[in-house]
Amino acid sequence: MNQRLNPATALLLTLPPLLWAGNAVVGRLVHALIGPMTLNFLRWVLAFLILLPLAHRVLRRSSRVWPDWKHFALLGLLGVGCYNALQYLALQTSTPLNVTLVASSIPMWMLGVGALCFGQKVSRQQIAGALLSVAGVLVVLSRGQWALLVQVRLVPGDVYVLLATLAWAFYS
Repeated sequence: MNQRLNPATALLLTLPPLLWAGNAVVGRLVHALIGPMTLNFLRWVLAFLILLPLAHRVLRRSSRVWPDWKHFALLGLLGVGCYNALQYLALQTSTPLNVTLVASSIPMWMLGVGALCFGQKVSRQQIAGALLSVAGVLVVLSRGQWALLVQVRLVPGDVYVLLATLAWAFYS
């Protein structure tokens, strides 16, 4: 099996983080023009309208997915619904950089939620990966100068994005 990293694969691996960060930048750019809940609602209405021609069969009562619609609705609410609403709310007082940095703690929250709420065993490699993620956040926040970490001040938006990451952890 050929596992070389080719340009197409590199692009596909780079695209999701760019879109994720771009969402935060756009959310901050329009925060004075449109409310966070309205932005979230419009975003998902647009996504629904774009995807409806492709997925309309799944919305029929006769589809195999229909019996589990409540489960999928809860997943949608916790995942993209809550996360993006709370992210746009966070961007009212926080910067896109802070929002994306706090969001990069998601692996740590996922491990915690999985272990505490779902009885998942956490391996040393998973703990190492989560700690590496948090260490990266701390390096960026401190700009490599650890003494700057004591000067970090949280704004209300940072709390909202922490709630968003927790919602995403339950979704995941």
